[in-house]
Amino acid sequence: GAGTYERDLSKEAYAGDSVTSRQWYRPSPPTRKVRWSARDNVNYMEAGVLASLTFTAHNAAQLLRNFWQKGANSIARARTEKPYAYVIPGFARQRDPKRAAYLVNQLERQAIEIRRRTAGDSAGDFVILRDQPYGDLVANLLARTAYPASAKYPPYDDVAWTLGDLYGVSVAGVNDTSVFHWTGLELLKDTVAATGTVVGSGSTYVMAYRAQGELLPALYALRADRPAARAWAAESSFTVGKDTFPIGSVIWEGLSAGAAAKLAGDYALPLVAAALPAVPRHELRTPRVAIYHTWLDTQDEGWSRYTFEHLRIPYTPIDKDDLKRGRLRERFDVILVPNARGGLPEWIHGIDAKWGPLPYLKTAETPALGAPESSPDVTGGPGFEGLGELEKFAEQGGELVTLGASTVMAAGSGIARALSPHAAGALFHPGSVVRARSRRRASPILYGFPEQFTLFRGNGPLFEVDQRDSAMLVLQYGAGIKAEKDEGPMLGMPETGPAAAADKKDKPASDSAYVVSGMVRNENEILGQGAIFDVPVGTGRVVAFTFDALHRYLNHHEFPLVWNALLNWDAKIR
Repeated sequence: GAGTYERDLSKEAYAGDSVTSRQWYRPSPPTRKVRWSARDNVNYMEAGVLASLTFTAHNAAQLLRNFWQKGANSIARARTEKPYAYVIPGFARQRDPKRAAYLVNQLERQAIEIRRRTAGDSAGDFVILRDQPYGDLVANLLARTAYPASAKYPPYDDVAWTLGDLYGVSVAGVNDTSVFHWTGLELLKDTVAATGTVVGSGSTYVMAYRAQGELLPALYALRADRPAARAWAAESSFTVGKDTFPIGSVIWEGLSAGAAAKLAGDYALPLVAAALPAVPRHELRTPRVAIYHTWLDTQDEGWSRYTFEHLRIPYTPIDKDDLKRGRLRERFDVILVPNARGGLPEWIHGIDAKWGPLPYLKTAETPALGAPESSPDVTGGPGFEGLGELEKFAEQGGELVTLGASTVMAAGSGIARALSPHAAGALFHPGSVVRARSRRRASPILYGFPEQFTLFRGNGPLFEVDQRDSAMLVLQYGAGIKAEKDEGPMLGMPETGPAAAADKKDKPASDSAYVVSGMVRNENEILGQGAIFDVPVGTGRVVAFTFDALHRYLNHHEFPLVWNALLNWDAKIR
């Protein structure tokens, strides 16, 4: 509570140490008991701000000198430490040019100096020399981190923020000091923008889909501007002239030349005008999306909404009251449930009703409340009735997408009955970039992605399916295929000698490179486990992620996994 009362800190710890002990980050620890309130907390922070401002005012010259010295040290250090620079290949050599432009602009916003090559085969590449005042920040944002697994105290949150991996952008370090003498480098003085072009001739337009994050926003915008235009996903690879288009590539019909040029230019989508290719396909029908939130935990739901709004993807926010009202399938095609903490009882019952009523409404006294949703009472949850309506939604052909810990709700309630918890008690997995591998290459959820790629995962529950349901496993953690346990001879199978058995016995693939950036303890407990499941429910499905693919608007590389699930919500490919 916020009231003033006696707090006993004698058993409280932070980073493994008693909060009453003196540490480098806590020079003035509290006593074992304190009389404290929320007002004391505010006053304490205010005092810290005022003290900092006072120190700054009295020591302006010293602080300015120190700031300059840090920049000078950074420049000197960068001339003796590898890598000496980083290169971001130009847009033509990036899988998703828009994300590459986003990365360059993000770095510029941090006052990092970036140069662009103006001539030769590497024209268009972005070069970031580390001998600059913010050279250490360059390394912080682009280098892969190796948090020590043997550290005395484990981290509690993200320990990897390698932006190239998180954005799906190719970045390379340069270990040759000649980079300091490269010519033909022009300093960027403004933000950059990636655009696409249209080539070829024909009434149909095709695009090689490589999980570009702009495809879903582009299709929503196209539906609003040209409702007669139709888009299709190719269910196998095909060729146009000498070019090969991978599975999942997009075919447009009903586009004028002007509309195609605008689509390519605004969203950096490379279009090829051609004759209609003879390939199996299904239509990409932009869904009516709802984002569900529980009043118990709204932080990650807010990040999901931010992502949708920032990319201009339309959605409707819903809560427990919407579930209880039912008739969900009449209003929505997809319901996204963002990552949220809590076990099944919390998903069913929400905030304990004994604390109610707790209104979340816009009033004269609370003008900032009541948006994007309001409720006269946020206590309570959807109840068994509300979860039953969610199950009915899937059974009637809707798609339920759960992110991270919200999969607890779908699995525990029986909506996705094939899913069961997987115990991994010794696994410690703070937010890190790790490797994953496809288990169903033809799944529309994986359109545009290679067989192996990286993703970002933090701590959270794992799930599994029985072997008979292994087709529901779409993506696994780790680059190697999980070997089945050798159970010995099997009735109905040919017998083999001991030597033959030893030769044929599956051996787990080497997976020492599971962690790309960050740290994971006891990683063997997650290798081969499910990262994404596609579970049939009636005529619909549950697409269950065991990581948050919309984490804090950070892991852009994974957004298209969610966009694929949305765009292919009614695809009957199993």
